[in-house]
Amino acid sequence: MIRTLCLLALTAPITIFAQGVAESGARSLSLDEAIALAQRNSPRVISARNQVRASDASVRTAYGSFIPSLNVNYGGNRQGGETFFQGRLVPFTGNPWNFSRGLSSNLELFDGGRRMNNLRSAKAEVTSAESNRRLQEFQAALEVKQQFFIVLAARESRSAAESQLAQAEEQFKTANARVAAGVATVSDSLRSIIQVGNAQLAVLQAGNSLLQANNALTRLVATPYLVTAQDDASDLLTTVIIDSTMVSAWVDDAPPVLQAKAALNAANASRKAARAPYLPTLNSSFSYTGNRTDDSFAPSGTFASQYAMRLTLSYPVFNGFQREEQMTRASVAEDNATAALRDAQFVAQQQYAQALGQLRLAQARMEIQQSSIAAAEEDLRVQNQRYALNSAILLDVLTSQTTLNQARSSLIQARYDARLAKAQIEALVGRNLP
Repeated sequence: MIRTLCLLALTAPITIFAQGVAESGARSLSLDEAIALAQRNSPRVISARNQVRASDASVRTAYGSFIPSLNVNYGGNRQGGETFFQGRLVPFTGNPWNFSRGLSSNLELFDGGRRMNNLRSAKAEVTSAESNRRLQEFQAALEVKQQFFIVLAARESRSAAESQLAQAEEQFKTANARVAAGVATVSDSLRSIIQVGNAQLAVLQAGNSLLQANNALTRLVATPYLVTAQDDASDLLTTVIIDSTMVSAWVDDAPPVLQAKAALNAANASRKAARAPYLPTLNSSFSYTGNRTDDSFAPSGTFASQYAMRLTLSYPVFNGFQREEQMTRASVAEDNATAALRDAQFVAQQQYAQALGQLRLAQARMEIQQSSIAAAEEDLRVQNQRYALNSAILLDVLTSQTTLNQARSSLIQARYDARLAKAQIEALVGRNLP
């Protein structure tokens, strides 16, 4: 039975090696490359960019309302057959062809400021769309960074599991030697075999987690091939030092806050535009028409022309309280936008403080866990020596090994939390931290 377990312990690494080959076909990407691909292919970013294009078209339309409209027409028709004359049906004797041409133009000279405020509202919508585009780009970057860091954490977990496996195999050899020498019981050998098996399972689980993380990263960057984080990307985390005097400026320029400000500006312009119906409107129009008849199809010739120039002043004295309703709705929208801006500023401050606290806590945990790993490695070394000298039991070695494994896992989690907190701050303030 012991021989069978030993054989399994020696042959299992073949399966583990096969599992590790799964990542060899993945193409390595740097973090900047992954972010660029995600921002180019993300449906939300594409939608935000298209919204900017639509908003730009609205501004162009708003400018066009200040330009006179212009319409031209030209037509020709043929008339024939019979008609009634003095109660009798007689052939049509007039010229069968009739040609007409015309030109008309219209310009609103005064509208109570409606067009100007509509233009301001359209420009505010462009600013809002630009802020939303920026927000969606940083949100896409945050998703990529999070998944990128998950890949790094999975790779670090696999390395830690491989170290655990190497140490378990060494313990297995030592325990077998002691059992063979008669200074240890068979129980030590069996426990060592279990430790090797658990370490092999840990490597398999870490390899599977890494493969799943690579597939998730591939979905975010939308590439037809499998991608993974670069091997040298583990140095992305540096100590972040933030000047507290810049916090208020960063929060005030955060994409959600800028978007809320643009929405308030648009609501303010819409409220001013709603006052336009209280003022008279002045319109001017010009028209030209020409007509001619001919006995054959001849588009050119002499036309009988008419011209008309009109100036129209109008003022709605009463329109069923529609103006009042528009003013009320516009005022309500402005109040809502003001409240939304105030809340966006507080939310940004809260999220910033929360992410900054998580970053500092994670960095402190990293320092503590690095010291814990150093202490656990030294304790394991001492316990291994004591076990070899028969001054400690295998349980002491396994306890030290478990403590080291936990310290490594905690360090990996602390690194991931610190990287993610930094990425959350960058997405919140809309800028990359040093």
